[in-house]
Amino acid sequence: MPLRNKKAWKTFIVSITAVLSMSMIAACGNDKTEGAKEDNSKVIVKYKGGEITEKEFDLEQRMIQFMSPEYAQFLQMDEFKEYLAKQGVAYEYLYAKADDKAKEAAEKQADDLLKQQKNGMGEDQFKAALETQKLTEQDLKNYMLRVLTVMEHEKNQVSEEDIKKDFDANKKDYTNISVRHVLVSFKDAEGKDRPEGEALKIAKEVENKLNKGEDFAAVAKEYSQDPASKDKGGLIENKPAGSWVPQFKEKALTLELNKISAPVETDYGYHVMKVEKREEVAYDKLPADQKEGILNELASAKIDNFMQNELNDLIESMDLPKSENTDKPAEGTGDEQKDGTTDKPAEGDQTPDAGKEDTGK
Repeated sequence: MPLRNKKAWKTFIVSITAVLSMSMIAACGNDKTEGAKEDNSKVIVKYKGGEITEKEFDLEQRMIQFMSPEYAQFLQMDEFKEYLAKQGVAYEYLYAKADDKAKEAAEKQADDLLKQQKNGMGEDQFKAALETQKLTEQDLKNYMLRVLTVMEHEKNQVSEEDIKKDFDANKKDYTNISVRHVLVSFKDAEGKDRPEGEALKIAKEVENKLNKGEDFAAVAKEYSQDPASKDKGGLIENKPAGSWVPQFKEKALTLELNKISAPVETDYGYHVMKVEKREEVAYDKLPADQKEGILNELASAKIDNFMQNELNDLIESMDLPKSENTDKPAEGTGDEQKDGTTDKPAEGDQTPDAGKEDTGK
């Protein structure tokens, strides 16, 4: 399935349901989960079957600031807050339809994710981060339970036939490929932009050296700016093609084996490539984690489809608090990014699959 080309925050909101990681946020709404407290605050959203209060919506926003603080700036945008509220309605509504099987599975996942979060942050830092946003551990678990329950319920609606059909439609994405590459970034070793044309000039120099028979590993160690592969001789081994950005994927799928490519431009820079192995994968040999990836994407697509096509008919009224600054997010968070989103890879993360969901898609 192709990446959605949306505004950064919309991509962030929608994609969390597919990733199933600690960056996900769940719905606000009538909190019937453990630890719920009496709420007499103003009702700001009414929908068929329920409502969202100001207190609940404030909790939703604090959860974002806890789990994904880099997106907190978007809370100053009324458009973002409206989308957030609508997502809250969607999850609350879909949660009410979930069965006990989905809730039991979600309970175990939520416990596991909490443990991962604590271990990753450290107990003291975890508690301090919660206190900063005036949250409790139960608040966090309640939110996890909501989104995980909805995801589990939607996954239960996906059949094996649905998964195979999606696999067949995207079969090339599951081709396992071993490729060596040298990346010449648009930035130099100090992180400064190279002059126009310099990266291409260096990449052509790399191409010439390799075509003359110089050792790929030695050239990669000298020139490559991909920290994940340069010390491995530039080797990226047995990766599904669909995990890479489009230009890199296309060349990896079509380049003659063991031939040195001309420089391939991606948003990371220029790649000089050599494909060493390419192996198509039959559905019955597809690894379990990749099948799970397809399942998650199909379930996420069901939620997305609900939000796009059914949600508006459920909402009866919406009166959200207005932001003081509704024009734009903070500088440096514009919409144009490397893979069509504003999720830039972290500094130094220059692999051709950086910023993509590792689901084999």
